[in-house]
Amino acid sequence: MRSPDPQPTRHPRRWWIHAVLSLSLFVVTLDNTVLNVAIPSLVHDLGLSSGQTQWVVDAYSLVFAGLLLTAGSLSDRYGRKRGLLVGLVLFGAGSGAAALAGTSGQLILLRGVMGVGGAFLMPGTLSILVQIFDADERPKAIGLWGAVSALGVAAGPVLGGLLVTHFWWGSVFLVNVPVVAVATVAAMVLVPESRNPHAARPDVPGALLATVGMIALVWGVIGAPEHGWTSGRVLAAGAVAVAALVAFAAWERRAPAPMLNLALLRDRRFAGASTVGALLMFALAGSTFMLTQYMQLVLGYSALAAGLRTVPVALAVGLTAPVSAQVTRKLGDGRTVAAGLFTVAAGLSVIGLLAGHESWWPVLGGGVLLGAGIGTAMAPASGALMGSLPREHAGVASALNDTVQELGAAFGVAVLGSVLAATYRSHLPRAVPDAARRSLGEALAVAPGGPGGPGLVVAARAAFDAAMHHSLLVGASVAVLGGLVGWRFIGSGRTAAGPVDAASTDTRGTDTAAGTAAAGTAAAGTAAIGTIEIGTADNADAVAGLPVG
Repeated sequence: MRSPDPQPTRHPRRWWIHAVLSLSLFVVTLDNTVLNVAIPSLVHDLGLSSGQTQWVVDAYSLVFAGLLLTAGSLSDRYGRKRGLLVGLVLFGAGSGAAALAGTSGQLILLRGVMGVGGAFLMPGTLSILVQIFDADERPKAIGLWGAVSALGVAAGPVLGGLLVTHFWWGSVFLVNVPVVAVATVAAMVLVPESRNPHAARPDVPGALLATVGMIALVWGVIGAPEHGWTSGRVLAAGAVAVAALVAFAAWERRAPAPMLNLALLRDRRFAGASTVGALLMFALAGSTFMLTQYMQLVLGYSALAAGLRTVPVALAVGLTAPVSAQVTRKLGDGRTVAAGLFTVAAGLSVIGLLAGHESWWPVLGGGVLLGAGIGTAMAPASGALMGSLPREHAGVASALNDTVQELGAAFGVAVLGSVLAATYRSHLPRAVPDAARRSLGEALAVAPGGPGGPGLVVAARAAFDAAMHHSLLVGASVAVLGGLVGWRFIGSGRTAAGPVDAASTDTRGTDTAAGTAAAGTAAAGTAAIGTIEIGTADNADAVAGLPVG
């Protein structure tokens, strides 16, 4: 067993650096929520079709997920501060240009540029954070990191609603530019550089195969609810993904300098933690996708009002994330993860069993439990994942952590969205028009002037209620499964103050995989709420291209 590595010297400006890193993440989480509020205006001003709207939303996720492993590997080799700066510049430039986009094609392309920036920004930020704090201060720093991320999620819907109301849709992108500019200058001045001094040459074939495989996989999953799991598009994407990822695994086994040592993935603790992260994001993303539609299309809230009502969820994450480290010290990683996921399941069950046509209170109570569970489980789950990998590969490890969660979120929306659609259609009377069967939004759109009128509205909302309850209970079951996996496979280890590898950096401070993961997952969890939470709007055609079914 490896002996504990020496602790890093406390950086004298560590809390200023923490502020820079938090600001960098804040702008990303803020942007996701702000964008979704602006979707109705985008549809109106640019004349976006349903498919184009989906690509505006998904272009970022596709590129982000596809490049994470490659970006993390490059950051390990060439410098994590450098990767952070590259990410900030690309994200800011993409945001500024997106604000001026005049066509759907331009906007989709620029969203992809922002995805490239996010892929470089995230691994660099997470790796740097834990290098400047020692084991005593690291849990506090990680908790504050998660709280800042939650504030970004909470502020996004409100700020987005105000911007769209008083300006134009481009303002939701333009607001990123000054924030990114400040973060870039501050990072250049304050943040220390670090890298893996023993990194080999870049694994170009591995990077290409991983990128193609991940993009194909996420693309296929995103399209499944709309086109069907057995459609030619989805099956073709799945075939490309499988072929590329199998080729990636084969190459990595014999590559002289592999980007990812596959032997590391056999670790029991890693397998448990990665499974937990994927299942948690599955339940979270799939459930919030439904809840936003429920608040706007069933309860009748505007986009801004629905956004304001998601604030308690984000605040619950922000309040519990800072104390999860203390809970982990007493209970251990596995039990803390299990407690958090069981709380998530309880929150989803409360909403699924108690939510009705006219009451928001079950959503509030269940949402607070949902947020508290996320804040509790995220950090120890990531800490266990990162603690099972070599410290000198912190960039790749944190990117792998983010990739697993991104896949879990994509599958959550796709699978629970498909369950929602099938149940919705099965609960509608046979006389309902075909258009109304596709989604609740379309049912509400055709009801005023179509057959059935008010009766169609009542039937469609009742069918959606039944479908949402069923799907939320499926999500709760997935969360329970994640809790059991965490309890069984993660165990009772304490990783929040794990060992540090002095060889992994060329400046003061070192990489701590556990801390990296804890910060990353807290951020990713709150970001996932924001990314999915208000993808619907008053305009039923602007449901982000993702139908209720």
